[in-house]
Amino acid sequence: MPRNSPPNQPSNAAADGSGGSAPREPIRVRDLLSPGRVRTDLSASSKKSLLDQLAEEFHADRPDLDEREVFQTLLRREQLGSTAVGHGVALPHGRLSDLDRPIGAFSRLEQPTDFDALDDQPVSLVFALLVPNEENDQHLQVLSRLARMLDDSGFRDRLLEASGNDLYDLLVGKDEELAGS
Repeated sequence: MPRNSPPNQPSNAAADGSGGSAPREPIRVRDLLSPGRVRTDLSASSKKSLLDQLAEEFHADRPDLDEREVFQTLLRREQLGSTAVGHGVALPHGRLSDLDRPIGAFSRLEQPTDFDALDDQPVSLVFALLVPNEENDQHLQVLSRLARMLDDSGFRDRLLEASGNDLYDLLVGKDEELAGS
């Protein structure tokens, strides 16, 4: 998969050019991900190791992001409480001042990793999210939609069984399906 895929253009810009005073479209998964930030080969021995690898992934696809700052941002959020949402899923996230729009990275781990989940299940599916400092409502809406997507056991099974090339399309397709419901 290409690492330096061009970023998808966000669909949440105000159509009237007012700089955001008009209602914004919800941020879609296609706006967050690039195929270069969808991985199936991460192997982490700990939560901290996984966060470090996610920071590397963000930096590899977006060299303008400081890898250490991304890692520290994700780690600080985890120190407040685990972002594992259960059923082998984690949604690590954080805010960065250097971003102009939210971005995400999805990983299916080679081996499940302990993530201090409330259900004590190790994590196999990870959708990491970075948002600009000033994003509030949309940040929470995206996290809520991702949690809803990944709460579907049939969908999780498809993500666990799919080839790496199909993961991006599965994630975008499920998000579009939910948007239409």
